[in-house]
Amino acid sequence: MSEIFEFLSRGGVIMIPILLGSVIALTIFLERIWSLQESRIIPRGIIQSVLAAVKNKDFTGAREECLKSNSPIGRLMLCGLDAAGGTRPDVKVSLEEAGKREVAKMERYIEAMGTTASVEPLLGLLGTVTGMIQVFQKVVVTSREGAVDPGQLANGIWQALITTAAGLSVAILAFIGYRYLLSRTGRHALEMEDAASKLLDLVHPNKRKKDQKEQDDPQ
Repeated sequence: MSEIFEFLSRGGVIMIPILLGSVIALTIFLERIWSLQESRIIPRGIIQSVLAAVKNKDFTGAREECLKSNSPIGRLMLCGLDAAGGTRPDVKVSLEEAGKREVAKMERYIEAMGTTASVEPLLGLLGTVTGMIQVFQKVVVTSREGAVDPGQLANGIWQALITTAAGLSVAILAFIGYRYLLSRTGRHALEMEDAASKLLDLVHPNKRKKDQKEQDDPQ
């Protein structure tokens, strides 16, 4: 462990924000993984229970199911139920606004992780550039006193490159985590959108679909 710390410390002060960025990215990833669990976003059976209650005109029971779940999908469907007394466009707008709020909550902090993935390589490059400047400053001073030691020059260069390697390593892992979190959020958002659409059709059936159904089944 001490050898790793000593190796990284050779990268200079720029290693501090690079390592800080890695801690921030890891913290966000772990927190979002916990928050975006299926059981916390869309508890098992909640959609079916609410839709079944609405189909049976048991709006009180449907609201109780939404409140009991204490989840994004529950809050979304509750907004639709609260707006059920209005027109279909009103209910649709209510569901869309509630959906945007819940998706925004699910995406909280994720963009910060994406920003970290973008900034880390730049920090690494900055560390390398400043390190190279210091190396060549020493070369100039040494050349005035005598021959330049190639070993000293090479040693300074590889130390300067540590920050670039560290920055790229953190950035790659942070970007992978960022894309994974976005994909998980998108999947949950699609499931919530589908549930909202089904709820809307139960609360206010689409006239075209209703007329088509009556034509297909005149009895």
